[in-house]
Amino acid sequence: MERKKITITDLHAKKREGRKITMLTAYDYPMARLVDEAGIDSILVGDSLGMVVLGYESTVPVTMDEMIHHAKAVRRGTKYAFLVGDMPFMSYQVSKEDAVRNAGRFMKEAGCDAVKLEGGDEVLEVTKAIVDAGIPVLGHLGLTPQTISKLGGYKVQGKDAEAAKKILDQALKLEKAGCFAVVLECVPDEVGQLVTDKLKVPTIGIGAGSSCDGQVLVVNDMVGLFDRFVPKFVKQYVKLAPAILDGLKKFKAEVEAGLFPGPEHSFAIKAEEAKKLKVQEVRK
Repeated sequence: MERKKITITDLHAKKREGRKITMLTAYDYPMARLVDEAGIDSILVGDSLGMVVLGYESTVPVTMDEMIHHAKAVRRGTKYAFLVGDMPFMSYQVSKEDAVRNAGRFMKEAGCDAVKLEGGDEVLEVTKAIVDAGIPVLGHLGLTPQTISKLGGYKVQGKDAEAAKKILDQALKLEKAGCFAVVLECVPDEVGQLVTDKLKVPTIGIGAGSSCDGQVLVVNDMVGLFDRFVPKFVKQYVKLAPAILDGLKKFKAEVEAGLFPGPEHSFAIKAEEAKKLKVQEVRK
């Protein structure tokens, strides 16, 4: 059957029918092509690129221009997946006008299908304004990396009944504000299930248990390319970093030993032309 472009309608249908949603991050053209070819439902151009691609200590320094640059590359490699641009820190916190303008950049310049915002009560008005402007919004609750200083570090959220009820309350408000889905990050399994059962829109979990309507991982974590640390919720399906490092070392050794390039990697001219070349060299 011919593949079709994934839409919000498809994502909502999956929740209704009990079929799991798949989402991965991507930050460049070649990885986007692979993720899309694998049949993943949605690609998130996450501000996590600040840490896993740009080498920042956190996601906070990432700029709108950096996000747009990478989102454009991902769009060029994406044909079928639903593409979400992650709005970076301070791109939506200052004013509704700024938020709508920056969300619009993801749509107009990068060709994204939606944007993602972190937060609950503090982003409800902004979320509604962006949705009212015709731009779909993916919510994000639980561990919100952009406000990691306020949270006191990378810690599991919603670990007691009061905190869990607050996450549920925030999720319901985001749904009412118009979010088409909500990411739940680093919350206990029971909280993931509670929110998933109560929301009409899908939940996408990352360290939020198996009951969520879908799962998302940072692709560099999943394929073993980012090795500064590996969160508990990450499963490494392959480990590319050691294989790449081995290849790099072999290249270095072969170049230094004169083994690369060999004849099979080199070009030559016809014998008669080579003779002419040698004559010309003698005349010089």
